[in-house]
Amino acid sequence: PDELANCSVCCCTTTNKILTVVFMVLLMLAILFGNALTLAVVFGTKHFHTPQGYLKASLAVADLAVGIFVVPVSVYAEISLMIQKSAPEWMVRNSQKATFHPCSLIGPVFAGCTLVSITTIFLLTIERSIAVLKPLHKESVITKKRTFILIVISWMGSFFLATSPMVFTNEIALEYNPCSRMCNYALGSTDLPSQAWNILLLFPAFDFTLLGSTLVINIISLTTIRQHSKRRQHLAETETQGATKPTFSDIKAARTIGTLTLAFTASFTPIAVFVVGNVFGNEWCDFSFFAFWILTTNSCCNVIIYGVRDQKFRNRAYQLIVSAQLNNTPKTECENTERTNIIREHARKP
Repeated sequence: PDELANCSVCCCTTTNKILTVVFMVLLMLAILFGNALTLAVVFGTKHFHTPQGYLKASLAVADLAVGIFVVPVSVYAEISLMIQKSAPEWMVRNSQKATFHPCSLIGPVFAGCTLVSITTIFLLTIERSIAVLKPLHKESVITKKRTFILIVISWMGSFFLATSPMVFTNEIALEYNPCSRMCNYALGSTDLPSQAWNILLLFPAFDFTLLGSTLVINIISLTTIRQHSKRRQHLAETETQGATKPTFSDIKAARTIGTLTLAFTASFTPIAVFVVGNVFGNEWCDFSFFAFWILTTNSCCNVIIYGVRDQKFRNRAYQLIVSAQLNNTPKTECENTERTNIIREHARKP
């Protein structure tokens, strides 16, 4: 138990332990608030009832699940270690040695939501590339029905892949890792069977293939946008020419998706490096903590990117926050009228 409590650098001293728990709690609240706000904006505003909006909602649900299921288990585990001075039984056993292990649920949820995020960003990139490269075909190719089908396939495929280590081999278990302070996949034995090796490497292989494809598509789209911008500076486009070009909102949305892709790639790369190194026998205890929690932090980044780059999203989010604050404050009848006028004034802004 002592070794468990003092494994990674984040938990070497009492101060570090407290700071770690505070960080986890603040991150959990940021994830819950940010993604709940994103869902409120998307579903509560007709402007965002689009294929792109629904893909962003799917991404927000995946991030929200991390805040609801994944982070709270780590918070509970770390507080238990601090209060009880010893690890609960489930923390020192893996899922193969327990009738029910919390990580049997939390591990696949975290992996599945991560895979959903990657596939959704890929779909967002495809959607924006069609809008930029083939603007005349956007409405016929990108439909709400097709988007819903792709979202369902994304979730089903991601969670199938997340549970495959337990389905296709009995050599892989789930445990609360004392280094990452999170539920992770682990080898059930000290040996490294070739089947378990292949399955563990399947995650980074799939992730990097999809992320690599996403980056390439983003580069093509952004290059097209740059060429279009240069032509607009030097040529007076006719109305016919303009009709075949992407709109300003499509261009701005493509750049936003490019920013999402870069942010996720940067946060995911450390964990992919760690998984590959771990398969080859490197423990990298301190690095694993930072790798897993950098990836988790990405779950609250998307709403910040939307707020910075999308003025309509920012205005609508501001209206919702102001409205919620005013509704929670006791007001007289006169003040209620003033409050209503304020909300209506913000609603008129573009």
